Amino acid sequence: MNEQDAELRIDVYSDVICPWCYIGKRRLERALPSVGNDVRVTWRPFQLNPTMPLDGMDRSTYLQAKFGSLETFGRVEEQLITAGTGEEIAFAFGNIQRTPNTFAAHRLIWYAERQGKQDAMVEALFHGYFVEGRDIGNVMTLVQMAVQTGFERTEIESFLVSEAGSAEVKTEAAEGHRLGIRGVPYFVVNDRYAISGAQPPDRFVSALRKAEADDAGRKAGA
Repeated sequence: MNEQDAELRIDVYSDVICPWCYIGKRRLERALPSVGNDVRVTWRPFQLNPTMPLDGMDRSTYLQAKFGSLETFGRVEEQLITAGTGEEIAFAFGNIQRTPNTFAAHRLIWYAERQGKQDAMVEALFHGYFVEGRDIGNVMTLVQMAVQTGFERTEIESFLVSEAGSAEVKTEAAEGHRLGIRGVPYFVVNDRYAISGAQPPDRFVSALRKAEADDAGRKAGA
């Protein structure tokens, strides 16, 4: 597919520590084969915890602060595990020891997009965090995961220890806030149509076909 010729462009605002974003990725993937035209999907940054310390936080401490108690999160966890099973995601929340700062991960996603490996990198980060419990706020962990995704070690080490991409990621994140995004996942189609949340595949198909038809009609009337 020539990305410049894609009829549908989807910008996905998400955070790699958001379980619903992982579920939303799977549901979008299931919907895309039902859409006729080529589709270009680009992942955009949205930090759920922008003030998180750079070395992250103990997972239990974070969950107690966010949900009030581990028991409350346990009920949410059950819902997520059920939803994940339906999308062939084996959530293993017990493996997660730290809640990370995700800025470096978003820089890596930004870089991967320019190398044509963004979707694979996003998938690796989701899987690494939610299934393997890897600390995706740790630079050396990110290097290892990038190498496993097909990057050269020296290349990715040089990138991650630099400030490259920082300004661009901040600009993209600011655009999400300008759009009024308060929660993720959030899907923007052709800069005009929004789909909020991890919708079922048929909802994605309906929304994408409507965007497709509306754009076709707009072009025909131009």
